[in-house]
Amino acid sequence: MLCLIVRRIKIGRMDILAEVLDRVRLGGTLLFHFELGHPWNLALPQRPYALFHYLSRGSATLALEQGRELHMNEGDFVVVTRGEPHVIYSDSRAEPLPIFDIDRLAGRLGLVRHGGGEQPLATMICGNFAVARPSRGSVLELLPPVLLLKPTEDGGWLEAILQRMVSEAALERPGQGVALSRLTEVLFVEVLRSWIKSLRPGEGGWLGAMADPHIGPALQLIHERPDRPWTLGELGQSVGLGRSAFSARFTKLVGESMYRYLISRRMSEAAFLLETSDEGIARIAARVGYETATAFSKLFHRHHGLSPGRYREFRRSDGGRRQGDDLEGEVVD
Repeated sequence: MLCLIVRRIKIGRMDILAEVLDRVRLGGTLLFHFELGHPWNLALPQRPYALFHYLSRGSATLALEQGRELHMNEGDFVVVTRGEPHVIYSDSRAEPLPIFDIDRLAGRLGLVRHGGGEQPLATMICGNFAVARPSRGSVLELLPPVLLLKPTEDGGWLEAILQRMVSEAALERPGQGVALSRLTEVLFVEVLRSWIKSLRPGEGGWLGAMADPHIGPALQLIHERPDRPWTLGELGQSVGLGRSAFSARFTKLVGESMYRYLISRRMSEAAFLLETSDEGIARIAARVGYETATAFSKLFHRHHGLSPGRYREFRRSDGGRRQGDDLEGEVVD
């Protein structure tokens, strides 16, 4: 679904993002819709996925364990991308209430009233983003530990998607979990678009580099043909740069050398083929640019920590599916 959504955008650099998001099986859901009266203080434990908070009314402070604090105003959208433990409050002196200990109102999934009876009142929507096929250099890893998006003139999409999620969660209906997951996918794509748009040169790894007129097309070529024995000279010539200039520009904008990125891309492609096809290891090795299965297997083990055969076995086992299910998030009933 994500792949189709993003491919409709007439911007070539988004094709890579569509492919990556479609393959990692992005998921997530709405967890809570809060109505909060001052004073209030909510504590969120460590989770194996990214948590997002949208403050539709009022103000609040988000504090992480390391001491970093972030002040949130009305319309702010925050993603704690590594699922670090944190608290959100209107008054730090109030006793923190663990978020998953809160009782929901009977008959209304997701809606929670909490806090005192004083002004100012606040409303906040919380949920999660997760990938079921995490990989080195994944989209979530490229995001900063805490991502803050401020309201903009064209930011009505955020309010619209989130309010649709709230209305979908208000009453239990057939297919509710799937609907919420799909809405979360769309929300995540829009968050990425906004973040990518705000990046300066050299920020955001390959996500930010997609916008560069030289490195963006080079990334496109690598993703389309990871099996080719690309050289700096060949890729540089393809995008209008000399070997040295291309090498320096690629490393500066992507954050790693072209050769390291190419290996990472090949290993991601190989992992996807091992999990989703029945092709032999030698055939997969050839498809990602290696003449022998032995050379491929050594590099794959170094990159993923498992041999290709063990990786395929694990990802197709109950253990692999349970790992994916955990990462897709948990809806608290």
